[in-house]
Amino acid sequence: MAVALGERGRGRTAPNPSVGCVLVKNGRVAGRGWTQPGGRPHAEAMALVQAGEAARGATIYVTLEPCAHESARGPACADLLVEAEPALVVVAVQDPDPRTNGRGIQRLRAAGIAVETGVGAEEAERSLAGHFSRLRRGRPCVTLKLAMSLDGRIALPSGEGRWITGAEARAHAHLERARADMILVGRGTWEADAPRLDVRLEGLEDRLPARAMLTRGTAPEGWTALASPDAVFALERVNDLLVEGGAETAAAFLRADLVDRLLLYRAPILIGAGKAALGDIGLAALADAHGRWRLHDRRMLGRDSLEIFERQR
Repeated sequence: MAVALGERGRGRTAPNPSVGCVLVKNGRVAGRGWTQPGGRPHAEAMALVQAGEAARGATIYVTLEPCAHESARGPACADLLVEAEPALVVVAVQDPDPRTNGRGIQRLRAAGIAVETGVGAEEAERSLAGHFSRLRRGRPCVTLKLAMSLDGRIALPSGEGRWITGAEARAHAHLERARADMILVGRGTWEADAPRLDVRLEGLEDRLPARAMLTRGTAPEGWTALASPDAVFALERVNDLLVEGGAETAAAFLRADLVDRLLLYRAPILIGAGKAALGDIGLAALADAHGRWRLHDRRMLGRDSLEIFERQR
């Protein structure tokens, strides 16, 4: 439940992580929280306000170690929890942020509060992948989306590519947009399709990820120009970057080994001659292609299929 709550804030909290928190007392949920837009209030603060006095002696589940550093925007969550006096805090993953990194857990234990770590760690770390990527790699978590035919084509020879996939697959792609802080396309895609890169899902229309373009020139007004994939290391306030195309842009990010997650939408159609989903990704030998990707999820979206792969590093 805490992981699901944390997902609500993704795309709206950067550079803060989107954390989820659930407070349980006597077998009942007494408080829930997730990081709010702009990064405050934090998930723990929201859950504690809901729970009130019920927090004393409760069990609190949180996806990321409570912060321990001072901020002009609000008190440290570790201090709030110490004041609330829960019996147990269950932390999925320790925060690698050097301002906290174990100190939040230590502060709780020093106050006599039991702390358990590692429960649901894999799911929590996947939800917080952008936060961990920024701290460990110095860049956002990069997701590459490809929508293609069974034979790996994204358009007819004429360039016609709307729509290869059906409504359900496109809706899922818009949900992925809603979770991104920034969406990137290449100049060729922008010139050919003039994509809006907005979120067209009922109830999520206010999600407006920043827009970026891979180009050696200038980007349109309101867009960020990236001269190369390596420019992602200079992006600020971006935890999750979604790369939507086209083929050469996708290949450039794969060639630079900067893709952490693949979304492969496949329509049950054959196109034959047409535009390939990818250009040259720089493989020197077939052996180099193996062992890089692990299948995380596979599902049907109407008539189309979706496969989600994660980069093995």
